[in-house]
Amino acid sequence: MNLADSERMAGSLEAEGYASTSDPSQASVIVLNTCSIRDKSEAKVYSALGKQAKRKRASMRDLTLVVAGCVAQQEGEALLRRVPELDLVLGPQHANRLGALLERVEQTGGQVCATERADVMEDVATPRRGSDLTAWVNVLFGCDEKCTYCVVPYTRGAEQSRLPGDVAREVAALGEAGYREVTLLGQNIDAYGRDLPGFAEDGSGRRENTLTDLLRTVHASSPGIERVRFATSHPRYFTDRLVRACAALPKVCEFFHVPFQSGDDQVLREMARGYTAARYRAIVDNVRRHAPDASLSGDAIVGFPGETEEQYLRTEALVRAVGFDRVNTAAYSPRPNTPAAERPDQVADLIKADRLNRLNDVVREVATERSQRFLGRTLEVLVEGDNPRPKPKPAGARAEAQQQQPRAQGEGEGVGDAGGGIGGGEAGAAAVAEEAAAAATAVGRSRHNKLVYFDADGAALRGQLVEVRIVHAHAYALYGTLVGVRPPRFPLEHRRREEHARSAALAAAEGVPLVEWEQEDEEGADASWAARDREAHLALR
Repeated sequence: MNLADSERMAGSLEAEGYASTSDPSQASVIVLNTCSIRDKSEAKVYSALGKQAKRKRASMRDLTLVVAGCVAQQEGEALLRRVPELDLVLGPQHANRLGALLERVEQTGGQVCATERADVMEDVATPRRGSDLTAWVNVLFGCDEKCTYCVVPYTRGAEQSRLPGDVAREVAALGEAGYREVTLLGQNIDAYGRDLPGFAEDGSGRRENTLTDLLRTVHASSPGIERVRFATSHPRYFTDRLVRACAALPKVCEFFHVPFQSGDDQVLREMARGYTAARYRAIVDNVRRHAPDASLSGDAIVGFPGETEEQYLRTEALVRAVGFDRVNTAAYSPRPNTPAAERPDQVADLIKADRLNRLNDVVREVATERSQRFLGRTLEVLVEGDNPRPKPKPAGARAEAQQQQPRAQGEGEGVGDAGGGIGGGEAGAAAVAEEAAAAATAVGRSRHNKLVYFDADGAALRGQLVEVRIVHAHAYALYGTLVGVRPPRFPLEHRRREEHARSAALAAAEGVPLVEWEQEDEEGADASWAARDREAHLALR
């Protein structure tokens, strides 16, 4: 979510004539986009802000300091009082108004605080995307849940869904611009559409606009887009209809990020999560029924106030029982304005750190075991480019280095924050790889959201779908051999021949075959799915 907000703000600034720089000392405007989901993240904000405030005091040149995001929303005018050098504070709902707010700062010559509730507006400026291959697309802003540990509803405001037509137009424009993959974003994305008017015409009683309907709309109106993902799901709203749609729509990747937070029912009640461990297991069973090969990712918090050792062990047990491909872990961190922070039965930091390290070990063990299912298989990989990572050391040297540098306490196993969101990168000891992987010159991502390393011309193949046979499998990465190049499955019609010719040329350059897609009657399959969907909902009435 924060990455998407940063792209929107960068687009707003460029629309006002600003240009970005990688050197902060040359910048006339510095924007700190912040996260407050954990205390550590908030502390980093004040550290970075202090350095820039000192620079502003020391230099006589104009420098505008901006704090955006969740810390800005949480602290508001108190942040302006604490840091007099600060010019502008704006919450997440005002991200696309950054240019206009900077103009107000310049006109008034004073500090500006924009943290009041704001209705969603379609961006006039195009976000400055961090990638020209994959893109984040906001579809739901805010969160209406009241999890007792989470500050997000207080910093991002109430849920506001974008209209499906607006989302579809943005995704279609991305396909036209050459993007291959989009991730639809919402803090609680399964609740998409419940704030929009209308009910479905099929008599099922469901809302007219749901995430399932949005996925089908995006799938049908996004030529050029090969893959669609979405995050973050909430178990309370994760429906059978959604799972079946994901299994039926070829563009939607078989990857689900569904936070569970704890494996103990009492802890879940005290967190106000609205489900039990058994309910979560039932969701997983349904996913595996319709999409047996899907990857599952989750979030977990250890050391929630009052959590006992027995309750913690139920979280370990859930991780093992589900068989997660990845879990983003975090030790509970008290946040302002949340009920859990006021509880007197806070768990000691040393106990939280111990449980976090133990859970990380379990997560890594389970993820490693899950990855073995890919050995010997050929996976579709979207090439991201050259391998940017240094070649791994031999196994013996790595083991010796790890003995000298034990894992830091409190360091999570996954990426992102425990309150939601997914991202890139790998954690802790997961970076170790077989010596055979040292030859990997290219990197891409499978439909299961696994990084895949292989030997090929990554720069030339960037944006291309390829087939890689997996020869080594680790917890968070796969290593393989390029065995084929695929033309785009859903190309823009006016570029079909050009794209096919490019794919054939790349296959020839790599000395591998061009693997054609099998012909499918997509309209017939789509109509069949829609009929089954209507029947299922009428049966549930």
